[in-house]
Amino acid sequence: MHAITPAFIPIGPRHLLLGATLATSLLGLVAWVPSAVAETAPDRSAEASKPAGNDLPLSDLRAFAEVFGRIKDEYVEGVQDKALLEGAIRGMLSSLDPHSAYLNSEEFRDLQVGTSGEFGGLGIEVGMEDGFVKVIAPIDDTPAQRAGLQAGDTIMRIDQKPVKGLSLNEAVNLMRGAPGTEIELTVMRDSAERPFDVTIERAVIQVASVRSRMLEPGFGYVRVSHFQARTTEDVIKAVEALKAEHDGALKGLVLDLRNNPGGVLNSAVGVSDAFLTDGLIVYTKGRQQESQLQFQAGPDDVLTGAPIVVLVNGGSASASEIVAGALQDHQRAIVMGHPTFGKGSVQTIVPIDESTALKLTTARYYTPSGRSIQAQGIVPDIILERGEFTPLSSSELRALKEADLIRHLEDEPLSSAVDETEDRVSLVAEDFQLSEALNVLKGLNILGSFNQR
Repeated sequence: MHAITPAFIPIGPRHLLLGATLATSLLGLVAWVPSAVAETAPDRSAEASKPAGNDLPLSDLRAFAEVFGRIKDEYVEGVQDKALLEGAIRGMLSSLDPHSAYLNSEEFRDLQVGTSGEFGGLGIEVGMEDGFVKVIAPIDDTPAQRAGLQAGDTIMRIDQKPVKGLSLNEAVNLMRGAPGTEIELTVMRDSAERPFDVTIERAVIQVASVRSRMLEPGFGYVRVSHFQARTTEDVIKAVEALKAEHDGALKGLVLDLRNNPGGVLNSAVGVSDAFLTDGLIVYTKGRQQESQLQFQAGPDDVLTGAPIVVLVNGGSASASEIVAGALQDHQRAIVMGHPTFGKGSVQTIVPIDESTALKLTTARYYTPSGRSIQAQGIVPDIILERGEFTPLSSSELRALKEADLIRHLEDEPLSSAVDETEDRVSLVAEDFQLSEALNVLKGLNILGSFNQR
């Protein structure tokens, strides 16, 4: 188990992130507030004119002190003041929304140092739903993905210990462990009749955020598994390499953001900008002036207008939704797959002291057309169901052809066409959704050729 905490990117007086935090392992836009800012005394000059309802509720604070004293004096076991106060803070933040949280010294340290793209654990992004741990997305090439965990799976037991009643942080700690050790998860899946056990060996997880290959001559594929600090640069390099492989141009590109749980804000903006030539990419709105942000696209398109299909699913969250929403709103790409996760709120990391911090929801972010992603996600232009393709045997595929007729006219063998058909069957069997995305790209390319005549 892990939580992604991307590198800090300076934007004005703050640092903005998109990604998971250890406290919740849920994804979102996160603003980093430096300690110097957090420790500055607020301006109280206007507070005298505020309505009385904004004053501290003294009667409620007296009730809090009364409860605190009762617990200290009468609880069956002695409780440290620090533990009681931290629990009160955690409860206060957790009552707001699923993403606001208190970060103790260990959690805050993990947030600060988790930027290398290498960590120990299972390789899954998780959140809490109805008291159980919900898998948001397994990360590519990790023990969790190889064990078959899927976005939407519910983890009910960890090494036979029930998850119900545990906080997300407690569940995360149970799933951690030394690389090479095994853990047994009891998982419930919508498509399964009953829960089943999955044994996973923990490992050091090294995430390569960008992979690419040529699907067919002229049609490229770029997979982004997570938005890290270098992802924009890596995506551009991958596209340039594919273009070079096809002598300088591509007919189309599949950008695969399935099960991509988020990452660095600037990378989400940068990847969107790589395919756009102008206009708004994303903007945020909140109560404070610092929460009003806009990001605009520059003039260059790395694909020079070649069509794009973006693949998404329920494991595509936050930064992935920004990219998909921007390209969809600008009609730069066709989005295919399943509706995305719907994580559209902004969290601010505010250091309390040198070792602890608050993670507080402060804003929402919106696509260029003004759509809020929060709790809605990005709805694809074309819905693709998940499924498996089983190729028919050669005897089942065999049908009477001209070549089978007696005294048919001879012609040159179409070996290249046969090879291409075999490649297409292989891709359909490997990844049906990707195969459908390639078909759409081909159709767009053919349509574009007709329009140019």
